[in-house]
Amino acid sequence: MSEIPKTQKAVIFYENKGELQYKDIPVPEPKANEILINVKYSGVCHTDLHAWHGDWPLPTKLPLVGGHEGAGVVVAKGSEVKNFEIGDYAGIKWLNGSCMSCEFCEKSFEANCPKADLSGYTHDGSFQQYATADAVQAAHIPKGTDLAEVAPILCAGVTVYKALKTADLEPGQWVAISGAGGGLGTLAIQYAKAMGLRVLAIDGGEDKGTLCKELGAEVFVDFTKSKDIVSDIQAATNGGPHGVINVSVSEKAIEQSTEYVRTCGTVVLVGLPAGAVARAQVFGAVVKSIAIKGSYVGNRADTREAIDFFARGLVKSPIKIVGLSELPRVYEEMEKGAILGRYVVDTSK
Repeated sequence: MSEIPKTQKAVIFYENKGELQYKDIPVPEPKANEILINVKYSGVCHTDLHAWHGDWPLPTKLPLVGGHEGAGVVVAKGSEVKNFEIGDYAGIKWLNGSCMSCEFCEKSFEANCPKADLSGYTHDGSFQQYATADAVQAAHIPKGTDLAEVAPILCAGVTVYKALKTADLEPGQWVAISGAGGGLGTLAIQYAKAMGLRVLAIDGGEDKGTLCKELGAEVFVDFTKSKDIVSDIQAATNGGPHGVINVSVSEKAIEQSTEYVRTCGTVVLVGLPAGAVARAQVFGAVVKSIAIKGSYVGNRADTREAIDFFARGLVKSPIKIVGLSELPRVYEEMEKGAILGRYVVDTSK
């Protein structure tokens, strides 16, 4: 194992919406309960944009190194760490650590812990060459795994897999994925297919339609061309999808999902557009007996299962690899909604 340097390259900002600086910063030292990961690759998530903007009702740590889809190699560990060894592959998730003793942690709702520590938000994340993570929450990645390919699974994959479990659907039932052409949506299509579900993908543009079909969507509905999206979706699914996974950041799309979902179906909220409100007609929601649920990332078991789907070749994130120094440009594309699939940054460039 090579010697750990004192400094490293990172992208850091000192105020919300401030300059994203690619510069040298100190390499952190792991606490007794932490591992130090030499991050090789990190996925770029829409949440990273919110952290930079500071537009969620949760204050960010400042200054901050963002990122929470980091995949790399353990190069050091604290004195209390028993579940990782030097040289192991490990992943940095959104949930960096939790108290493990409150009622939510006891019931495996660790992400809902009031003392949750969040990578790339309240804890410096994976847009750096070396990052720390609580060993209890860090993800175990099988040796030999392609670290660039697995990086998006650590947040996007886990998040949509948990959302599909929250929808509680049966094989052969329809699931609609709103925002299907993005980083989360493309993975949601594949997880849904692997779970035996029929997929209707919703997004805008021919490129996204082609991608969604290639990944396994049975039907693609282009919201930019549909004149009556509710009727079109209900017709394509013979009465509406049994479940809807909302990974888009459109308030209108969320409202529409409560209209086209099948009677007794479930609408799952995943995407977090700043300041948005989930609207539903009360009469329709009651008469159709629909359920509206929020799904927030996943726990350790969800992570292990989501990575296992990937390791068995059942899901693969369509990625574009760029250098860490190019992260500001990626943020610009994300703000424009121009990203197809998911960007992954190579921390060595």
